[in-house]
Amino acid sequence: MHELLATFIFFFAVIDPIGTVPVYIAITRGEDAAFKRKVAYKAVLVSVLVLLLFVVVGELLLNAISIPLAAFQIAGGIVLLLFALTMIFGEGKPESEIKSVRDPTETAIFPLAIPSIASPGAMLGAVLMTRNNEYTWVEQAITSSMMLSVLGVVLLLLLLARYVHNLIGDGGASIISRVMGLILSSVAVANILGGIKDYFAL
Repeated sequence: MHELLATFIFFFAVIDPIGTVPVYIAITRGEDAAFKRKVAYKAVLVSVLVLLLFVVVGELLLNAISIPLAAFQIAGGIVLLLFALTMIFGEGKPESEIKSVRDPTETAIFPLAIPSIASPGAMLGAVLMTRNNEYTWVEQAITSSMMLSVLGVVLLLLLLARYVHNLIGDGGASIISRVMGLILSSVAVANILGGIKDYFAL
């Protein structure tokens, strides 16, 4: 149960469901309820497909180009750390991604699905948390189910976006995003140290 909770918290941090709400509200402002629901469902579906793709073929791709998993774990940890630091010290997820909006007809894919929900950190996390040499297929399936449960939370929050935003406001979303960044940074450091240990067989 403790490991399941840790996995859920990890994916909650890298996906940041609450931080996605202001992005969704901004890019669907002025649209009718049916359009907003369609955008929410499509964005989450695309995110599910992208992240599951990384779970299934991410490590296979690394093996095909002869990159040791430990090296990817270190690199992934560094990228995750940088991503976490931008969440803590940068503009924050909502502000930076709202600025990415260009064409309202493409908002379900960009920036909502990618990079807001299926963020670079989430893609790397999907690979690192399902390493074939460390986890059985059953454990990988359980990890994937935790990831999908977080995406379910994303969908629920998007469908209830107006109420969530009224409750926490832009400031609340920014604060929560930074707290998630702090949690993610500690996970990233653990990945870096684990990769160094595996690579040098310490």
